[in-house]
Amino acid sequence: MGITIGVDFGTDSVRIQAVDTNNGEVLANGSAPYERWGKGMYCQPEKSRFRQHPMDHIQSFERAMFQTIAMMCKEDLESVKGISVASTGSSPIAVDEMGIALSMTEEFSENPNAMFFLWKDHSAIEEADEVNRLCHDRCSVDYTKYVGGEYSSEWYWAKLLYVLREDSMVKDKIFSWVEHCDWFTALLTGNTDPLQLKRSRCAAGHKAMWHEEWGGFPPLDFFVRLDPILGGIRKRLGSVTYTSEQVSGTLSKQWADKFGFPPNTIIGVGSLDAHIGAIGGEITEGWLVKVMGTSTCDMLIAPKETIGGPIKGICGQVDGSILPGMIGLEAGQAAFGDVYAWFGKMLIWPLNQILENDESIDVEIKQNIQKKVTQTILQTLTFAAEGMMGDVSGPVALDWFNGRRTPYSNQTVKGGIYGLDIGTTAPAIFKSLVEATAFGSKDIIEHFKGQGVQVHGIIGIGGVAYKSNFVMQVLADVLDQPIKVIKSEQPVALGAAMAAAVSAKIHHSFGQAQKRMGAGFDKEFIPNPINTQKYKRLYEGYKSFGGFVEEGALSREY
Repeated sequence: MGITIGVDFGTDSVRIQAVDTNNGEVLANGSAPYERWGKGMYCQPEKSRFRQHPMDHIQSFERAMFQTIAMMCKEDLESVKGISVASTGSSPIAVDEMGIALSMTEEFSENPNAMFFLWKDHSAIEEADEVNRLCHDRCSVDYTKYVGGEYSSEWYWAKLLYVLREDSMVKDKIFSWVEHCDWFTALLTGNTDPLQLKRSRCAAGHKAMWHEEWGGFPPLDFFVRLDPILGGIRKRLGSVTYTSEQVSGTLSKQWADKFGFPPNTIIGVGSLDAHIGAIGGEITEGWLVKVMGTSTCDMLIAPKETIGGPIKGICGQVDGSILPGMIGLEAGQAAFGDVYAWFGKMLIWPLNQILENDESIDVEIKQNIQKKVTQTILQTLTFAAEGMMGDVSGPVALDWFNGRRTPYSNQTVKGGIYGLDIGTTAPAIFKSLVEATAFGSKDIIEHFKGQGVQVHGIIGIGGVAYKSNFVMQVLADVLDQPIKVIKSEQPVALGAAMAAAVSAKIHHSFGQAQKRMGAGFDKEFIPNPINTQKYKRLYEGYKSFGGFVEEGALSREY
């Protein structure tokens, strides 16, 4: 039946899978980290500024693809029928009239404002506030009502308004503002013209206020009222968006020759990683697919007739954003694995400083120590925290280290820990952070249920779901629901391969693609009733602490 290739541009690296469309066998795969990003270039975490150079993505894509094709024979390469791309979002970039990213030109090659604004970049908090004030107080139509009623600084228009105000050079040269999944998909086809490239329905609907009710993106006069500098780009966006089973084009001769793929290889319309990952995670009606990595995305699908109207406080509800003909619902946490990583880095910091400043220790020995500690610190904390499961006498933490995404987006709130005393240990704090991420998940599910959206079951996908049984067991205990973990370790890449198979007409629907190409489930975590009862009390402490923080006592204005 042929082979399709799924490409997953994650936060830290790109992953690729070549999949047999008949039985879902992964025939080859590859991955490559973003080298500049790994060095911390163009970022200022203390200011929540996270930018990525497009050359990082192109070069990593090529390395990962060459790894993949090195595992394939000539017949495999000739059998490739389609390629689809998924990426983080909202991660837009400024392009010129030809669709070339400004940072790929000499003038802007080192300008972070001309690079991808990664999804977790919160530079545009004030701009997001302006969008919300205009929508809520001065418009006859609330254009945020299908994105939960609150526009986020993580999203498309807030970031665009920020960069146009911040950087006059970018403002003078920008022609359009393009999401990563749309830009890279267009790059593969060779047609990067911003007026012709096909924009993703899930990216536009969940991040850019696109909706059928007002005929696409909000009208020009809305953006002129927000700030006239937005008017020109809005005029060049059109109103049509495309779902992931549609065709963006065919692979350009340049890429076909480079990799040895057939020149008529179909390129599917791009998608956001969580949405396509939900497909790879075998999402069905009423089952919440929880994508757990540096952050989380919680994905649900529902028939149109079961959704009574706008659902407040989530990250959007869009017709066809996950599966055609179904309403895709998105929520999520702005920090999940990032919370654990932060704690590990904080504990390691003194050791790194001591090693770097001690000239009596051999350089190679220093590097080996740093590598060993970095690789094992979370594992060591986990082992100790597992022995404390069910103990509710320790501290309570908030998971808002990157602000709060859902319920009710608020990027100004901060994480926190209370209940510390002189006897509090590092494992106890780590345990409280894991519990905080589970409590944040519970808050989201309760929020959905409170507005009539049914959650029959939970499917876990992503790095945390595969790597940490401790986190998953705490999550099952807190949610008081079993959690199934998908067998595929790369469900986003697998979902993208499924989308490519539907785009290439190998399978007539996503249901058929999931049935033929799905990996099934690897394990299931069952709640411990004793721990579940204890966590109900601790959850109330989490909610009270969150209310205290949000009232402003510990906000950035304090």
